[in-house]
Amino acid sequence: MFTGIIERTAKVVKIEQEGTNFHFTLHCEIADELHIDQSFAHDGCCLTVVKLDKDTKEYVVTAMKETMDRTNLRTWQVGTEVNVERSMLQDGRFDGHIVQGHVDNTATCTKIIDEQGSWRYFFTFNDKEHIHATVEKGSICVNGVSLTVVDSNENDFSVSIIPYTQEHTNFHNFKIGTIVNIEFDVLGKYIEKLLQQYLPQK
Repeated sequence: MFTGIIERTAKVVKIEQEGTNFHFTLHCEIADELHIDQSFAHDGCCLTVVKLDKDTKEYVVTAMKETMDRTNLRTWQVGTEVNVERSMLQDGRFDGHIVQGHVDNTATCTKIIDEQGSWRYFFTFNDKEHIHATVEKGSICVNGVSLTVVDSNENDFSVSIIPYTQEHTNFHNFKIGTIVNIEFDVLGKYIEKLLQQYLPQK
């Protein structure tokens, strides 16, 4: 489990394909604190460390076809900057919200507004299963970042970013058309699932 509080960013340095699997080598300043088999969230996607070189601060994670199809990993290139977070410590503070590292879908950035002290980012997604999954002032995870929803509609939403988040995550690389990973609030997803049995079927 994760919290959506980004620790660092990592940079993709190598990509290798083996069948339908992709092996990503990344460089990160906290790589020397990792270990093999560790769960490590990349843009909100939980991946397992399979190789590690603490001297060069490089490590390898593998993504299978399901992960490539569902997340923005399919857009990664050498040089891509990625938000990373280690799994939550049992005795740690819960500063964000419950993030499983299981990406629900991708969304596309449609508008960016500089609000002279913060930035508003607008995203749209195509997901019939989670068409009402966001609520105003609710939580959402965008590229692994725990954020509060500002505007909420059926298949689009916006979030506001403070300067610290803008500087210390890959949000500063976003532009119109950028594809991001989104994970909806897990509590909201369970409630929606339970209610479906009582709601009229379309």
